Amino acid sequence: MHCCFKFSLLFSVLFFSCVKNEKNQTISFNSPEGMIWIEGKSYTKGAKKNDGYAMMREKPSHEVYIDGFYIDITEVTNNQFQKFVDETGYLTIAEREIDWEEMKKSLPDGTPKPHDSILQPGSLIFNNKLKKINNYGDYFQWWKWQPGANWKAPKGPGSNIKNKGNYPVVHIAYEDAIAYCEWANRRLPTEAEWESAAQGNFKNAVFPWGDELDSLNTNANTWQGNFPIQNESLDGFESIAPVKSYPPNSVGVYDMVGNVWEITADLFNVNYYSTLNSETELKNLKGATTCYNPANRLETQYVMKGGSFLCHESYCASYRISARMGVSVSSGSDHAGFRTVATPEMLLNK
Repeated sequence: MHCCFKFSLLFSVLFFSCVKNEKNQTISFNSPEGMIWIEGKSYTKGAKKNDGYAMMREKPSHEVYIDGFYIDITEVTNNQFQKFVDETGYLTIAEREIDWEEMKKSLPDGTPKPHDSILQPGSLIFNNKLKKINNYGDYFQWWKWQPGANWKAPKGPGSNIKNKGNYPVVHIAYEDAIAYCEWANRRLPTEAEWESAAQGNFKNAVFPWGDELDSLNTNANTWQGNFPIQNESLDGFESIAPVKSYPPNSVGVYDMVGNVWEITADLFNVNYYSTLNSETELKNLKGATTCYNPANRLETQYVMKGGSFLCHESYCASYRISARMGVSVSSGSDHAGFRTVATPEMLLNK
């Protein structure tokens, strides 16, 4: 364990376990279980100069300062989500009956109604049976709608999460993540907070472990081989891995890239970075005020970060800290999850 990690943890316990309220009274509380304190700091957000995979939506980079906060050391797991469901009876979007009248509002005019056998509760899963790809621009070739797929049955009917309590929960939509946060007295991280945690003790790194691409397979669960036809699983996992299967970053946070994408609190806007002032340090960015994705103009999307076990340099290379994509507010998949954050103020007001 790094000395700086030990100091950061000790500092958070000693300093933030006792906070004075408006009446100057000292209030004590325990540090949140399963979370770690990320100290306030300045860093470079967005594409790095030495990152050849950076996309336009990651540019230009900008200097930011983010206040300190607590973050989950892993993605929210099946065990944690199970406890939430047991206590609340919550039903995820993937488990709910589909309302065609509501769904077609986010589809192009004139979209025909699918057969009733398709309009069933379910979610998107990766199609690992492909033998060839005709057009890499058509990602629907490796994704399919699976009726019955949800967080409890990740591959659909007949699958389950038995003995997978320590795996990241998947098939989670934005609304589901928000419901969990409200129950747990947490919130989703902003994109700027997420990148701050991923940087750890770095300020301008491409990856959570530094700038070395050669270290990818030992530090993150990604695709090795011919995407999406053959995964050679050189890292030991063909799909999702249990949390903590790879080393933590320099401050003790696990799986910030690879494994599963992570939903954030920010609206996805491909032009957002170009609207920011890159000549001055920006403090506590909250993200775009409007959503804009020319590839999907009808749906509201939020930023997701970190890439997943499906990321490969031939297609998205999103196992980089600056990588960002949009995810529909109303859908999940078998490679997307989330983690949460909290501030001392949130914990005091619980």
